[in-house]
Amino acid sequence: MSDVIRLLPDSVANQIAAGEVIQRPASLIKELVENAIDANAHEIHVLVTDAGKTSVQVIDDGKGMSETDARLAFERHATSKIREAADLFNLHTMGFRGEALASIAAVSEVELKTRMEDDELGTRLVIAGSKVVSQETTSCPKGSSFTVKNLFYNVPARRKFLKSNATELSNILTEFERIALVHPEVGFTLHSNGTEVFNLAEASAHQRIIAVFGKRLDQQLLPVNVNTSLINISGYVSKPEFSHKKGNHQYFFVNGRYMRHPYFHKAIMEAYEQLIPVGQQVSYFLYFEVDPANIDVNIHPTKAEIKFENEQSIWQILAASIKEALGKFNAIPTIDFDAPDISFDLPVFNAENRHVSPPKISINPHFNPFESQEKEPYLKQSIDKQWEHLYAGLNHPADSAISSTSGSFRGEITDDDSVVDESLFDVSERSSSLMQYKGRFILTSVKSGLMMIDQHRAHVRVLYDQYIRQVSQGKSPSQGLLFPEMIQLAPSESVMLETIMHDLLAVGFELTPLGGGSYAINGIPVGIEGLNPVELVRNMVISALEKGNDVKEEMHNLVALTLANAAAIVYGQVLSLEEMTNLVDQLFSLSTPNYTPDGHVIITTISDDEIGRMFK
Repeated sequence: MSDVIRLLPDSVANQIAAGEVIQRPASLIKELVENAIDANAHEIHVLVTDAGKTSVQVIDDGKGMSETDARLAFERHATSKIREAADLFNLHTMGFRGEALASIAAVSEVELKTRMEDDELGTRLVIAGSKVVSQETTSCPKGSSFTVKNLFYNVPARRKFLKSNATELSNILTEFERIALVHPEVGFTLHSNGTEVFNLAEASAHQRIIAVFGKRLDQQLLPVNVNTSLINISGYVSKPEFSHKKGNHQYFFVNGRYMRHPYFHKAIMEAYEQLIPVGQQVSYFLYFEVDPANIDVNIHPTKAEIKFENEQSIWQILAASIKEALGKFNAIPTIDFDAPDISFDLPVFNAENRHVSPPKISINPHFNPFESQEKEPYLKQSIDKQWEHLYAGLNHPADSAISSTSGSFRGEITDDDSVVDESLFDVSERSSSLMQYKGRFILTSVKSGLMMIDQHRAHVRVLYDQYIRQVSQGKSPSQGLLFPEMIQLAPSESVMLETIMHDLLAVGFELTPLGGGSYAINGIPVGIEGLNPVELVRNMVISALEKGNDVKEEMHNLVALTLANAAAIVYGQVLSLEEMTNLVDQLFSLSTPNYTPDGHVIITTISDDEIGRMFK
C-alpha cells in the first residue's frame, strides 16, 4: 500500500494560514500599519480603493528594509521581532509571528518599495500568490510602501463572501481607529477613493480621542490614573449622565495593543452600578501598562485576546480606580444634608456631653390645605363647577400619544385589510371583554381561553408594517423642523449614514451634510413628534454598523424597526376601550400578528383547561 501522507506545498500552506490572519481588507490595514509602527514610523499614510477590494496602500517613514530582508520578509515565520521562545514573554512590538506578510502575499498581488536611511537606492519587489514576479533596484523615499491589489483574487470563494463596500470600509475604519488611539505619538492619514477621511497629527491621548470621535466627547470624559506595582492604568471614562444603550466607545489597550476583555469590562460596569440605568453602557478608553512577562498575547492570530497572570487583582484595581475617578470628580451623587425634607432622629448632646431629648416638632392633626378656600366662596364655587372640565382627559392620557404615533387606528384600516381570525378571536364579545392589565397587557376572552396581548409589541408590529410600506413605496410625508437639529458623527458612522441615507429619506427624514461628519436634520417622519431625532438617527446608524447590513431589504427593515420601537406606545400607558379595540383590530389585520419583526412573542393564550387546573 502506497503512502498517503505528504507535505503541502508552501503556496497551499500559506493560503490556509491566510484564512486565519487575513479575513477581510481590514486585516490588511491592521497588519501593515502595525508593521509600520514596529519600524518606528512617525508618519503613516493609508490609501484604500473600493474599500480595500481593489487596492490598499500603506506608506511609512520607518527604518525600511535591505534587499535581502525585503525578500525574506515574505517567507513564513520570518520575523525580526523575536529570536527564541523566551522572547514571547518579553514582547515590545505589535507583531512577532512572522505570518502576516506571507499570508497577504498568498492571497493577493503585492508590490513593496523600501529603502533604509543609509542606502542611496531602495528595492522594488512584486509578489503574486506567494510567487516572486520581479525584484529590482529602484529610487524611493526612506521607509516602506506596501501596495496590495486584488485581495483573494486566487480564492474566489473568500472574495465572494466579502460584504458591501460600505461595510468593509466601516471595518477598515474600526481597525484604523484602534491603532490610532493607542499610538497618539504617530501621525496618521487615511484616504478612501481619493477622499480624506482622517488626518491625525501627533497629539496627546486625550487630543487623539477627540480628533477621532469628535468634540462632543470632550465634556464627557473623566481622567483615570493609578500606578501600582502590578499595573499602571491611565485613560478616560465617561460621566454617568452620558450613558447610552448603543454607540458607546469602549477600548482596552495593553502595552500599546488593542484588547477585548469581558471580565475587565464587567469591573467597569460594576463601578457604575446604581449610577446608570439598567441596560445602558458607558464609553471608556483605558491604557494598561504591565510587565510583558505577566501576560500572554500568543493566543489567537489577531492578538486581540490576552491572558493575564493576575486577572483578579487587576480586576479589583481597575474597579477601585474607576470608582475613585467618579468620586474625585463628583460623578457620584451626594446627599444634600441641608435639604428641608430630610430629617434625622439622632440623640442630641449638650456642651457637657449629657444626653438631652431632641427638639419636638408640633403637628396640627386638623390642618386641611383646602380649608382656606372656605374664606373665598367665589373661588370655591368656581372650582366646584369647573373641576370636571379641568380634569377631563386625564382618564385617557394615551389618546394624544396614540394619535400622534399612528393616527386613528380605524381610520387607517380599509375594509379589505380589517380581517380578524374568527377562530382565535370572539368578535361578538370583543368590545365588552377587552381589559388592560398593569398598563402592559390587553386581556380578552377567546373561544379557547384567555388571550394576552403585549400592547407595546403589538404597536411595534403595526407601526413596522406601516413604515415598511412607506419605505418600499418611496418618499413618505415629512414634517419640517422649525429649528434644525445638528448631529455629529465619527468617520465610520458617517460612512454608514451615507449608505442608509436613501432609506432615511424614504421614511421622511431630511438631512443635509455640513462637512466634517456634521449633518443638519431638517425634517422628520410624520408621527414621531416628541421623539429625539438626533438619537433616532444615531441609533439607526449604530445598529447598521453592529449588524453589518449591506442588503437593501435588510436596511429597510432596520430603519422601519428602529422607528417603530421608538414611536410605539410605552409600557404603563393607560389605554381607553376604544384605543385597545383599534389596536387589536389593526394587529389582527396583519398577516403575521403573533411575533414582532425581531421575533418577540406578541400574543399568548391560556387555555380553559390550564385555567381550570389552577383551581384544583
